Amino acid sequence: MNYLAHLHLGGQQPEQLLGSLYGDFVKGPLQGRFPLPLEAAIRLHRQIDVFTDSHPLVHEALGRFPASRRRYAGIILDVFFDHCLAVHWQDYNEQPLEQFTGRFYQVLTTQPDLPGRLAQIAPHMAADDWLGSYREFAVLGQVFRGIARRLSRPEGMEGALEEVEALYTPLSEDFRAFYPELQAFAGKALAQG
Repeated sequence: MNYLAHLHLGGQQPEQLLGSLYGDFVKGPLQGRFPLPLEAAIRLHRQIDVFTDSHPLVHEALGRFPASRRRYAGIILDVFFDHCLAVHWQDYNEQPLEQFTGRFYQVLTTQPDLPGRLAQIAPHMAADDWLGSYREFAVLGQVFRGIARRLSRPEGMEGALEEVEALYTPLSEDFRAFYPELQAFAGKALAQG
């Protein structure tokens, strides 16, 4: 799952929102690096990633990509699933997407000590409404190009948007089948603390 899904699933308290995003930017052991609620949210982020990566429905979705794309299919699918969540947001959350993202951006931009690369991208994320923009399919092309710039082999992302466009319907169905299971998993993990 990508940023929007992690934020949706990780709890709505400010430290939970931050930790849900930090999970993509903080690596290694956590003990004592952050306040306990933030560390719990980072741990949940990691649990969500493990659950997602090992789920049969996700494996089925990844299998839709050609073998030559398999190395990058997981990255592409994470971004596409955020697109699906943004498009169908009203099916998964009563609060409008604009309110949800606006509240998150307020939490994010008032946090003084963001880790690593997140400190650099946070102002752009908020100013350009990265999370809400996932609703627009064409934006995925920009996201894929941004990801490619950070890869050691950027050519592996070439043609990703066209591939996803060709697989749009079955991958959307995969998302609709998988996301409620992921919600249930994350909800249970949150309840257990």
